[in-house]
Order: sequence, then structure tokens, then C-alpha cells
Amino acid sequence: MTENPINPENNSPKKQLNNPLHGIKLADILEFLVEKYGWEELGKRITINCFTSNPSVKSSLKFLRKTDWARDKVEKLYLDSI
Repeated sequence: MTENPINPENNSPKKQLNNPLHGIKLADILEFLVEKYGWEELGKRITINCFTSNPSVKSSLKFLRKTDWARDKVEKLYLDSI
């Protein structure tokens, strides 16, 4: 039997106590990193085309939502930066 992620008492999802990114949107993470490092430095730290070739938040979010390895790198850099 699988565990139900919804708490039956209040119909809310269980808290993810061990996930420091819980509740933080990818767009907020990306905007924080762009503000902190800028696109050029971000492209040096994480070498992906959406950061180095005509970068934008919109195109980067589209790529990161489809590409788990790149998203993992962005999330790790965010955690290391806060």
C-alpha cells in the first residue's frame, strides 16, 4: 500500500521538512541567481546555452523545466548561494 501524501485531517499536502527548496518557484530561484551573478557569470558557473546565448528568464525557464540535470545544477547553485 502506498502512503497518501495528503493529510486526511485537513486535506493539505504533508510538509517536506527535508526539502529546502519546497515552496520556492523555479522562476524565483532563477531571478535571484541572475540578480546575484548576472547572465555572464551564471553562464560561466553553469555552462548551458540558455545562459550564454541570448539569455532570458523565459527561455531559461522553458529549458530548465524540461532538463532535469540542468535544473539540478541551478538548484544546487541557489542553495550554495543563499
